[in-house]
Amino acid sequence: MSIARFAAALVLALLLAGPAPARAADIGGPFTLTDHHGNAVTEASYPGKYLLVFFGYTYCPDVCPTELLVLGQTLDFLGEDAARIQTLFISVDPERDTPAALAEYMPNFHPALIGLTGTPEQVAKAAKAYRVFFRKSPKAAEGEAYLVDHTSLVYLMDPEGEFVSHFVFGQGGETVARTIAKVLARD
Repeated sequence: MSIARFAAALVLALLLAGPAPARAADIGGPFTLTDHHGNAVTEASYPGKYLLVFFGYTYCPDVCPTELLVLGQTLDFLGEDAARIQTLFISVDPERDTPAALAEYMPNFHPALIGLTGTPEQVAKAAKAYRVFFRKSPKAAEGEAYLVDHTSLVYLMDPEGEFVSHFVFGQGGETVARTIAKVLARD
């Protein structure tokens, strides 16, 4: 085979291979936040547990409360396996979502859900680690309520902090639980 044919075959093979997929290792990472009981927590605060991580905020009018209900249903569908999961709700609105505000909000959902907040810098660092977009919407006037645009994915992380899967808004608790149960069965 001539060098020209070899080079052409190599270029064709590389083109057919396509781009490299996003690496799962690029999702997740260290964080230091405060839970809704006022305790400092990190990603290592839940040893041996799979983490379900969702970013949102308490003033969210639709997606966040719906997703938190779904996450509670997911834990119920998992039954005894729910003890192997810790679900974290990380606020992207630390200005309003103080530990006290989260302490009032979180009991509206499953008792195993933990709300987390922090300084704007801590929240931004956690969001960046999970590749989460968030942005405070412009206010119409000073003092008026505002919305926060944000990614609405739920991330499943393994006990070593590695990304396993994600779930999109609108998937029911039973569907999410079935996927998690398959992951747990392999472990």
